Amino acid sequence: MNISEIVSRARVAHIEWAANPIARSNALAAIASTFIAEKERIIEAMVTEVHKPITEARGECARAIAILQYFSSAVLDPDGTSFPTQAPHLILSMRRPYGVAGLITPWNFPIAIPIWKAAPALAAGNAVLIKPSEFANNSAILMAELMQKSLPENIFTVLPGGPETGSALVEEADVISFTGSVRVGKSVVARAAQLGKPVQAEMGGHNPAIVLPDADLNLLASSIQIGAFSYSGQKCTATRRIIIVGNDERKKDVVDSLKAATEKLVVGDPRDEKTFIGPLIHAASYQNYVDAITNAQRSGTILAGGTVTTDGSHLPSATLTDGLASDHPLMCNEVFAPIAHIAHVGSTKEAISLANSVSFGLTASIHTADLEAALRISRLLETGMVKINAPTAGVDFHAPFGGDKDSSYGMREQGKAALDFYTHTKTVTFNAGQSKFK
Repeated sequence: MNISEIVSRARVAHIEWAANPIARSNALAAIASTFIAEKERIIEAMVTEVHKPITEARGECARAIAILQYFSSAVLDPDGTSFPTQAPHLILSMRRPYGVAGLITPWNFPIAIPIWKAAPALAAGNAVLIKPSEFANNSAILMAELMQKSLPENIFTVLPGGPETGSALVEEADVISFTGSVRVGKSVVARAAQLGKPVQAEMGGHNPAIVLPDADLNLLASSIQIGAFSYSGQKCTATRRIIIVGNDERKKDVVDSLKAATEKLVVGDPRDEKTFIGPLIHAASYQNYVDAITNAQRSGTILAGGTVTTDGSHLPSATLTDGLASDHPLMCNEVFAPIAHIAHVGSTKEAISLANSVSFGLTASIHTADLEAALRISRLLETGMVKINAPTAGVDFHAPFGGDKDSSYGMREQGKAALDFYTHTKTVTFNAGQSKFK
């Protein structure tokens, strides 16, 4: 069966699905219960297929369950409003599903990202077709097996395949959501726009952490461990640049603290409970890491990490660099690996300018006890999200997710924003006619 036929069947199936919000709510709640019962299978799939450390895989599974539970309730939220008009007439605005949602998802969150796209699309009454990354097909197939136990036929389908499958899905689906590289994301956006279809694209990030002179260094070290190095830095929300504000003595204190925290991180088998950094996803990704280490050594200094192996394990080390010029490619472009670059400036104004100097604008963090500074800087950063005294990585599933500039296109994901994206507004005006009964 080709994709056109699959979409046609999904479009028919969605009509009955959209007509019964109680059934949609119950189905999403049932899927959440299934995920709870099958969580060990889900976790094992992620560890095996994408080398996610087991502690982080558990967290991702828990996040997927929470998203399903949230949207099982959100199904029954008001889906419109009424507007003032002359009595006894009535104007209603209602949200209605598009029909078939085409979702293109990456490998780094093989369960959570498909769920945070699919759950609101299903909650809104759409049928869903997912094209997963070729490196996460097994996780996606398992997810489909578990979800289809509680869903009507043709409402949720996984379409394994390469770029041609993704392209076909863009051509056929009614609403498109993409997460992946900037290059592919821009092509998806351009084609969807040509076809007149609603589209959102979440792409890359080169996220800064601004460290003010009063930052708590213990809290900062913990935030950088998670923000820069969790899951081997293979997150679009990972901290890539650490911008230290202050004098040379302050920089030394910050660097010493970060080096100590970085060197504590355990590299190894993702099934080991102690492992924080596991293998990179594939050989090409590891080569990107090796190239970045080489370039950093040529143009600056490796403060911590920088270990390169040739044993085929694809194990990187948590790496801190220093001394790279602000326009160096590593300071401007994302490398999907556990590498963070330190910069040193004398003022918050310089920190803001440097933070905003790249083409990405996904997330940022500010580390300070000064509330005024945190609020002021957060307003000036050209990013879709800002964390105060917290890692850049990690998102709240009930709050809008997305960035600015090359990081994102279209409406935000997650929370109520996601329900808005997967629906369109229909305004209905009632003329009550003449009164027959007084």
